[in-house]
Amino acid sequence: MNPNELFALLPDMAVFARVVEAGNFSVAARQLGSTPSTVSRQIKRLEEALATRLLERSTRKVRVTESGAQVARYCREMVSAAAGAVDAAGQLAGRPQGRVSVSAPTQFARTVIHPLVPGFLRTYPEVDLQLLYADHDVDPLEAGLDLVIRLTDRPPPGLAGRKLGAVRWVLCASRAYLKARGTPQQPRDLARHDCIYLGETADDHRWRLRRGNQTQSVEVRGRYIANHAGARLEAAQQDFGIANLPEFAAAGALERGELVQVLADWQLEMQAYVGAVWLLYPPNRFLPLKVRALIDYLVEHLNNGG
Repeated sequence: MNPNELFALLPDMAVFARVVEAGNFSVAARQLGSTPSTVSRQIKRLEEALATRLLERSTRKVRVTESGAQVARYCREMVSAAAGAVDAAGQLAGRPQGRVSVSAPTQFARTVIHPLVPGFLRTYPEVDLQLLYADHDVDPLEAGLDLVIRLTDRPPPGLAGRKLGAVRWVLCASRAYLKARGTPQQPRDLARHDCIYLGETADDHRWRLRRGNQTQSVEVRGRYIANHAGARLEAAQQDFGIANLPEFAAAGALERGELVQVLADWQLEMQAYVGAVWLLYPPNRFLPLKVRALIDYLVEHLNNGG
């Protein structure tokens, strides 16, 4: 294939990358401001030029073939390189500009990242921010994101990152509830209280607490079980019991006096949603000013773990 033929295929390759990302022609066409028939013709033209089938088509979605998956990887890299070229121009202009994207676990995104967004957008008026709420592990390369935030003690291989802090769990209740039912003095006292817990696993009603070398395990019960921190927070604010919450989720209510921390000298040990908070991104990748700006902003406002 001569250079002129190759250059002619570049727009079709970019469209193919978008179709793979979107999962069907209609969504891709809408994102591209085109029509499904036009997108379909572009993919067919690319398949003919490469002499291989890239997609298996159905009425509602497309499936990437084995060769299509390989081609898609290079097409994504091509689009990423094009974005890098645009970002480099902004870098030379000496100011952050363009869109930067980041994903984070849902409750962390809502409680911690979202409140920082207005300040970031005001600080960098030429930068747009996309925040993806996702409770599954997101691969920044696969998803086409600049950054991902994960709660893990071991960042996955193949990603570079900055540590933002760590997640600690606390027990909280409203003053009205504690006035009516009393304040626990020892972990075993929790067995006599209404406790609001996750309920995702069979052991979620067994709370293990540690203080120095002491540990106590207690089986709790309550009238409300919810696997969403925001729901447990609101239930505690409504006087329904003692809730186990990530500290970042409870921080605002504690500061406003809406909730009181219970057994503050004991550490609640949890199996899920724990660990260090990492800001991750592909290594050895050109980081444009807009991405560096967001990294520095989040580190400045959130770093408490070194």
